[in-house]
Amino acid sequence: MSYVKPAEFAKQMVDAGEAKTFLSTRDTLIRAYMAGAILALAAAFAVTITVRTGEPLLGAVLFPVGFCLLYLMGFDLLTGVFTLVPLALLDKRRGVTVKSMLRNWGLVFVGNFLGAITVALFMAIIATYGFSVEPDAIGQQLGEIGHSRTVGYAEHGAAGMLTLFIRGVLCNWMVSTGVVAAMMSTSVPGKVIGMWMPIMLFFYMGFEHSIVNMFLFPSGLMLGGDFSIADYLVWNEIPTVVGNLVGGLTFVGIMLYATHYRTGPSRRLPEGTTEIDVQEEIAEKKADAKERAVVADS
Repeated sequence: MSYVKPAEFAKQMVDAGEAKTFLSTRDTLIRAYMAGAILALAAAFAVTITVRTGEPLLGAVLFPVGFCLLYLMGFDLLTGVFTLVPLALLDKRRGVTVKSMLRNWGLVFVGNFLGAITVALFMAIIATYGFSVEPDAIGQQLGEIGHSRTVGYAEHGAAGMLTLFIRGVLCNWMVSTGVVAAMMSTSVPGKVIGMWMPIMLFFYMGFEHSIVNMFLFPSGLMLGGDFSIADYLVWNEIPTVVGNLVGGLTFVGIMLYATHYRTGPSRRLPEGTTEIDVQEEIAEKKADAKERAVVADS
């Protein structure tokens, strides 16, 4: 499958983060809009499969088709730029600043939301024949998802908020693994297989993805779900975004950057050198440093 070694795709991650930072406003919004729309369609697809077959696993197995398509077409999700763009800042790439990183995140968020809510409106129209009849079975399920994953968390108070946050962390741990997995191969089949596995896992486990939720909850509200916009924002979207940021950056971006891009020095001794020689060299360096400190104090 034309495997790319970790040290090589780690560099690709940093390069990708840098490139996204300098992308024009127009292109950033277009790519984010299309990513949000395609992922929303995949979510609608998965819900439809689950309702019609009664088997959630089948919906989860097929949901990654949307994720694979949007990344193969070069579109961007907020969850992906959460992981990649900070690496360019961490690597001190020229021109990459906190301001430019936040600009990218903001534009991608807006584009993803507009794409997802477009599909939410389209699905609501389909489920109600243009809002002329009651929602069909799929529309009712979308409303129930919105209720259970907002009010359902609120009923547990702080424990519910913690659970929501951790589900957001775990979600982007897997989703960002899928983003990186696309860099592990130079062939389309290799990229698809790499992306498919972690995306299927996150969806079936019910982890919280901020962009998927930009579709599920607005469509649920349009279809008469028993929850409010405030419920959606406070008890889902905002904590999910924060959890996605922590999960992707901490458990994927920084970990791969630290061990494969900024690899620590090898403990293998140079040929002809013994452990005693190394210890003596370390002792000498410490003594020199101590002597310089004493001189400086005097």
